[in-house]
Amino acid sequence: MNNKTSLHMPSPPKPFYSRVKTWLAIAVVAAVYSWAFSGIPFTGIKETAWQITKAVFSGLFHPDWDYVYLAEGEDLLRGLAETLAIALLGTTISVFLTIPFAVWASRNLIKTRLFSGASTFTLSLIRTFPDIIMAIIFIKAVGPGAFAGVMTIGINSIGMLGKLNSEAIEDLDMGPSEALKACGANRLQTIWYAIVPQAIPSYLSFALFRLEINVRSAAILGMVGAGGIGTPLLFALEGRTWSRVGVILLGIIVLVTVIDWISGKLRRRLVQGKA
Repeated sequence: MNNKTSLHMPSPPKPFYSRVKTWLAIAVVAAVYSWAFSGIPFTGIKETAWQITKAVFSGLFHPDWDYVYLAEGEDLLRGLAETLAIALLGTTISVFLTIPFAVWASRNLIKTRLFSGASTFTLSLIRTFPDIIMAIIFIKAVGPGAFAGVMTIGINSIGMLGKLNSEAIEDLDMGPSEALKACGANRLQTIWYAIVPQAIPSYLSFALFRLEINVRSAAILGMVGAGGIGTPLLFALEGRTWSRVGVILLGIIVLVTVIDWISGKLRRRLVQGKA
């Protein structure tokens, strides 16, 4: 009887300061969202919105299949191939350039806080630049075209890959490293035989994941002149040729889906091999 009574006893009330803190947090969140919505100017829906929306969906369901391949000039297949090439080359550049930043930002490898802190700050600084802004900078520096897109993808990806890889290195088992040091191995041998074998699966998995993101980014960068399928997409949007917009969007969807599927398969194998 006593056991049943103890099981159904009401829980003690929360302290007053805990309840105040909860309501204060709710009030702050509500105030932030109210401020955010009040800053969005809403002038109503334009009269042509329904017509444009209908035209867009009509283009999606009635794409211009003749644009898939043209004997002369730029077509969908060439644009998608250039987009994929930009993403692949940019990712390859970032994969190699991110190695020193990831090592320097790892606090378990670099004991000097000045060097690890400087590398961490550099990676954070790179991540603050949006793709479009960096693409415009490279277009002004090297001119419009695919090369500007490759440089944008390559440099901008370092920030994310460097952070992910440095955190992965910090989470590694340092037992093999300590064992090699006890056997008289130097620093380079310790990194090569103890750190690299453990870090490679995560390193490649992050690279494949970034490739998926870069394919999407490369499809958009062309809209500011950085090459790829984005340029003809911009022209089709400006010309309101919705059937061409539809076939370009379908092509981007197919390309991204295939890359995601292949990348997912490879990343699962890497994770299973790591386990």
